[in-house]
Amino acid sequence: MQRKRTSPLDCLTGLPQPEDLSEFRKDIEPEWVEGALQATGTATVRTRRLPAVQVIWLVIGMALFRNRAITDVVSSLDLALPAPNGGPTVARSAVAKARSRLGEEPLAWLFTRCAHEWAHTSAGRVRWRDLALYAVDGMTMRVPDSDENREHFGLASGGSKRGDSGYPLVRLVAVMAVRSHLIANVAFGPYEYGEYTYAAELWDTMPDNSLTLIDKNFLSAALLLSLHKGGKNRHWLLPAKSTTKWRRLKRLGKGDELVEMDVSREARRKNRSLPKTWTARVIRYQRKGFKPRRLVTSLVDPEVYPANEIVELYHERWEIELGYGEIKTDMLDATHQPLRSKTPDRVRQEIWGILIAYNLIRLEMERIADEAEVKPTRISFVMVYQHICLELIGCVFAAPGAIPKRLRDLRAHVKRFILPPRRPERSYPRAVKVKMSNYAKKPRPAAAPKPTRKPSK
Repeated sequence: MQRKRTSPLDCLTGLPQPEDLSEFRKDIEPEWVEGALQATGTATVRTRRLPAVQVIWLVIGMALFRNRAITDVVSSLDLALPAPNGGPTVARSAVAKARSRLGEEPLAWLFTRCAHEWAHTSAGRVRWRDLALYAVDGMTMRVPDSDENREHFGLASGGSKRGDSGYPLVRLVAVMAVRSHLIANVAFGPYEYGEYTYAAELWDTMPDNSLTLIDKNFLSAALLLSLHKGGKNRHWLLPAKSTTKWRRLKRLGKGDELVEMDVSREARRKNRSLPKTWTARVIRYQRKGFKPRRLVTSLVDPEVYPANEIVELYHERWEIELGYGEIKTDMLDATHQPLRSKTPDRVRQEIWGILIAYNLIRLEMERIADEAEVKPTRISFVMVYQHICLELIGCVFAAPGAIPKRLRDLRAHVKRFILPPRRPERSYPRAVKVKMSNYAKKPRPAAAPKPTRKPSK
């Protein structure tokens, strides 16, 4: 008998009660939430109005209801236990203290558990030549300009003309399942450290029998050999830099060759296990109206991995850019506002909550796509996100008997948000959309010493 699949929202068929918040999201198993608290030693011992379990859902709710005050999020999702005096709300200061007590570790643990279950399963369902497809790239997120955030995360330098950035920045690198946008893993921290540093923390988590699509800035023998040799059948694909040099070893076909590249002395000085040279495959191609391009890859067998398929496949790397746009522009409205949190520990906690919320939405979109028999990228993220938020609020205030019908109708409504097929001939050249302000920046005290990099969990 086929097992009935549940939706992330099916849990709302029973009105969520403070003592039974495990029903708030059935796709996040209750054992995972309890495991996050037990593994990190943050389970609530004495009774509070916002126990640890509720605070986890609060942090996730902050991402879903970006434009609402945090106390409104508590009220809208019915997260707080009743006050002894019958008061209906929780003070803002109590929320901040509850978040500080919880810390970031339970959210990090919960994200890792959920991401491993969802993203790797998703990538494994739709393979290319028996390889699960992932993309890796970086982005930045603005955080409030508090002294603590500025000291810890740092600013981006705009040179002598523009000066430093107006807000402290978090640099984040993610591993994303290409064809569903589900995030499998992340590393993030102070802006000072480059994408290379954060990406190196992720390589050990890449699964066997996978292909990772990456940007040319990651073209490094140390980084790519670590990915390729760190597991079974783990491959990479990226464009060559204009300065990349090699020697041809063998012609594999038209515009297709096996090459040998030197490993720099500096790289070998830092890592004595690196060889003097390494081999890769280079594929040259040109699309109408574009300049010639060269792809470099560890997929060296032309019979198993045809060059024309590799060229088409590489352009799916842009899916991670679209996924970042969904997070920063659609969920967070990052063109206008930074994140909420004014201390580094709560910033990290907030980011983990954002990533969990994003994956929950993307998981539901994948299931909607399955029922509609289209690709997950054909579902409108904006419409699904807005519709889910409306349903979450509506279900809290609806009569319990009306909730099942509302949820049965959810997917039928969302199916109207299927996007038309993409038009590959369309092109959007890069252009500056928003100029930096001409006004002088607010003076600040001298910068404190930069923090030491600590790998994220």
